[in-house]
Amino acid sequence: MRTARYLPLLLCLCIGQALADTPIQLRHDATPTAHVSISNIAGTVSVTAWDRNEVQVSGRLGDGAKPLAITGSNGDLEIKVEPQGGSGWLNWGGDSRMAPTTLELHVPKASSLDVDVISAPLVIDGMDGGSIEVNTVSGKARINARTPSLKVHSVSGGIELAGHAEHADLQSVSGEILAPSLGSDAKLQTISGRIQANGGPWQKLELSTVSGDVQLTGGVARHGVLNIDSMSGDVQWQLPADTSGNLHASSFSGDLRSDFGAPKEPEHGPGSSLDVRLGDGSGKINIETFSGDLRVRKQD
Repeated sequence: MRTARYLPLLLCLCIGQALADTPIQLRHDATPTAHVSISNIAGTVSVTAWDRNEVQVSGRLGDGAKPLAITGSNGDLEIKVEPQGGSGWLNWGGDSRMAPTTLELHVPKASSLDVDVISAPLVIDGMDGGSIEVNTVSGKARINARTPSLKVHSVSGGIELAGHAEHADLQSVSGEILAPSLGSDAKLQTISGRIQANGGPWQKLELSTVSGDVQLTGGVARHGVLNIDSMSGDVQWQLPADTSGNLHASSFSGDLRSDFGAPKEPEHGPGSSLDVRLGDGSGKINIETFSGDLRVRKQD
């Protein structure tokens, strides 16, 4: 008899859970190089490349979200999670009443991606040929792709890159940047997260950090320009032995050591610096730290 008394409550809970977790099953034809835009406010986003000329979306739609649809043409598609009654994607009042949404997408492998997420971890896997642009407010971005152009801006999540990006712009406020295979042009910036990157030979490299440590491996291309700047983070750079370029390295109060010449200290005041010509001097390398230690090592 007690069980019968609780049945209406259990039924309400089951109905509420079903309403809060609506299955997603959507598909839309797409060109092989389609541009696909994806937006999710909370939950997770997973994008997997495949060989079909089709975009497919599955997962679970959070309670409080508008019905989801794939909009646009075969060459330009959009999947956007929005709150009910909201006037736009960044309607914070509506967002707070919306449960997390899980998006699992399959897209043509050569398509281009434009992804915006808030409080949603992101995984992109297998893309090959199209450009990728990501903006995330909170949540790690893991990207395995071969792309001519990658742009990822993160506020509090880390950035992990596998594959290869010929042109990369990776910026994180408090998360780390891990990029083991960068191409000829890269811009890497953090406030407090560490940077660990390999690549090159770089035609252009701009790297800056406030308090995060830096581990970098790679050389400079002929006539390439490399600039590295750190406030309090330590910097360690491994350069190939056959590097050509004019190297300037300096630290105001950190310890400077180099396998490419002996640093000099001023007669009065703090700091140390190094100016040396490597090879034919065709490139330009500038590395500066304020209080972080600086190591310029010869790559084995």
